[in-house]
This record gives sequence, C-alpha cells and structure tokens, in this order.
Amino acid sequence: MKNETRKQLISWILFVIMLALGFTMILPFIWTLSSSFKFKREIMGFPIDWIPANPTVNNYVKLWSNYPFLTYYLNTIKVTLIVLVVQITVSSMASYAFSKIKFPGRDLIFFLYLATMMVPWHAIMIPQFIIVSSMKLYDTHAAIILLQLFSAFSVFMMRTAMMNVPTELSEAAHLDGANELTIMLRVIMPSCKPSIATLIVFTFNFMWNDYLGPMIYLNADRNKTIQLGLASLKSQYTSEYGLIMAGTICALIPMIIIYLAAQKYLINGITFTGVKA
Repeated sequence: MKNETRKQLISWILFVIMLALGFTMILPFIWTLSSSFKFKREIMGFPIDWIPANPTVNNYVKLWSNYPFLTYYLNTIKVTLIVLVVQITVSSMASYAFSKIKFPGRDLIFFLYLATMMVPWHAIMIPQFIIVSSMKLYDTHAAIILLQLFSAFSVFMMRTAMMNVPTELSEAAHLDGANELTIMLRVIMPSCKPSIATLIVFTFNFMWNDYLGPMIYLNADRNKTIQLGLASLKSQYTSEYGLIMAGTICALIPMIIIYLAAQKYLINGITFTGVKA
C-alpha cells in the first residue's frame, strides 16, 4: 500500500509540474489573442489586462481591409500545398525504392543522400541564390517551391516507417501479380498512415512559418507570404502591435487545424519512426 501511495503521489506531482509547464507555454498565445482585441495604447499596459476592458475587432478589420493580407494568405497556401503534395509523393516513392526494392548501390546512394542533411543551409544559401537568379526565377513562387520539393529528412522518415512494414506483405503481393506501384499504394502506404500524417504536419509547419527563404527570393508585394506580410507591419520608427497580434492569430489558425486533424496519428508516427519532435 505504501508503494502504491508513493506512486500516486509522484504521479500527481508530475501532473502538477506538467500542467504548470503547459500553462507557461500557452501564456504567450493567450496574451497575443488578448492583445489582438485591444487598442494600441492598451497593449503595453501594466499590469497586463488579460481580458480587454473595451474589446474591439478593429485590428482584424484594418488588417484585412487596409493591407493585402488576403494576398499574403493565398500565396502562402499556394506555396505550402504545392510543396506538401509533391514532397510527400516524391518522398514516398523514393522511400519505397530505398526500403523495398533491391538494386546495386542502394544503401550507398541513400547514405550519400542522407549526408546532405549534414550540410547547413547557410553554407549553400549563396550558391542557391545564384542558380535561382540565373534561371530567371527570382521574385517568383517557383523559386521557393523548387528549393523545397525534395527533402532528405522526408525520405529518411518515410523509409524508416516502410522498413517496419513486414517484407512478407510485399512478397505476397508480388506473387499475386501486383506491380511495384500497386504494392506501394495498396500495401505499404496504408500501413504508414501515422508517419505520413506526421510528415504532413512537419512539412506544413515548416513551409507555413518559413521566413528566411521568402525574404531572400521574394520582393514584390504581390508575391509575399504571410510571414513577410507580418514583418511588413513593423517599420523603422513604429510597430502596429495590434495588427501584428491579429495577423499572428490569423496565421496560427491553419496550423491549429492541421495539428487537431493529425493529432490522432502524430504521436504514433513519431514513435513508429523513432524521430524526435
């Protein structure tokens, strides 16, 4: 009984600690949400007024009516979805080849491809810019899309998941006369749903929140993504904090939807592939 009581006490202590940490992490989001409904003079007030005394939606109205925020939003959706679809498709096909098809030099090629993850992006940033500029793709969405279509991390993650699928399943499908594409789509991929969902979340999160890439390759206001749009609300002499907070909340909505939709598979996918979040 003493051991059982001690375990329950430890569980409650850990629960309280995790609850406090979780509340600490969500506190900035609560402040951002509250500030988005405040006038500029109230945002920096102290002590913090967590519930606005005079809530207003003026920041949201001004953001969507006085600024091309819809254009930023649509540009980000366009770039993110194209990269997401192509990257998942290419990574799945490459991962299937590296995990289920035997060919000369397979492991060496995979090792060399994986080694590209060790190269910091900042080391190839200038050569990439020169190549993109020489291809006349500067200030186009194609520059952002092409640079992100292929990901060694995605291939590594999907290959790890596919390696855990019993080979006997694909061998049985071979005996039934199925080709490689059919086996991948109908046998292997359904078993990798948690990993696919996890990869979708990671890829969507990276593309949606990417700031450095669009800042380098996009210049015209009509091509900017949502992160550049939020940055444009801050000038050299002043910052529209109310608009920034409202824009941040609007930018968070798709991410929250993606996480809620994929949370059923997210933990299982990370555990299944052995990848740390």
